[in-house]
Amino acid sequence: MDSTLIYQEVIELIAAYADIEDKVAEITERAMNGELDFNASLRERVLLLKGIDATTLWDELKEKIQITNGAKELCKVLKKLDVVMGVCSGGFIPLASHVKDVLGLDYAYANTLGVDSENKLDGTTIGYIVNGEKKAELLLEIAAKHDINPQDAVAVGDGANDLKMMSTGGWGVAWNAKPKVQKEAPCCLNTTSLQDILYIMGYSDSQINALLR
Repeated sequence: MDSTLIYQEVIELIAAYADIEDKVAEITERAMNGELDFNASLRERVLLLKGIDATTLWDELKEKIQITNGAKELCKVLKKLDVVMGVCSGGFIPLASHVKDVLGLDYAYANTLGVDSENKLDGTTIGYIVNGEKKAELLLEIAAKHDINPQDAVAVGDGANDLKMMSTGGWGVAWNAKPKVQKEAPCCLNTTSLQDILYIMGYSDSQINALLR
């Protein structure tokens, strides 16, 4: 989701909210480049968020996130084609669910932040962490639920923690990805619109325009 369906990294938006953006951004960059273990880096970043009031946090961040150019058009076309769509994010579930609703996706999976008795972030995550292995597992889970061959699945991402998911699906697309990901991904797409994924899927301009009407 982060830097793919939306332009921002959600954890950095939260960090900016608490004025600790530089500390969190450095860890995020290293994690997405594959220089740090994702689970450890997430725990380290989440711990920095401890004490932030969650009462209005998510509503305020929903106003700040920007949907990536072409994402709405891509999802509109795929919906007309009866494609099952989901977001598997290393971000956080309140905003992943929001993006799911905005784009008309079928599934949203992301991390859950713990809160204390005063509804302040307590520096922990609850339940499983959506790391690279979990993303690949979720792709297979969704495919099995809908009787879809995983080789017919398209997985799109930009970070090192997306590589396993990309190799699990039949079509893995690195979207304006980090250098390490560009080298290892099955396919790279470096354009300004997510709608261009439809070309990789074999659709022409005339077909796309007809589906967008």
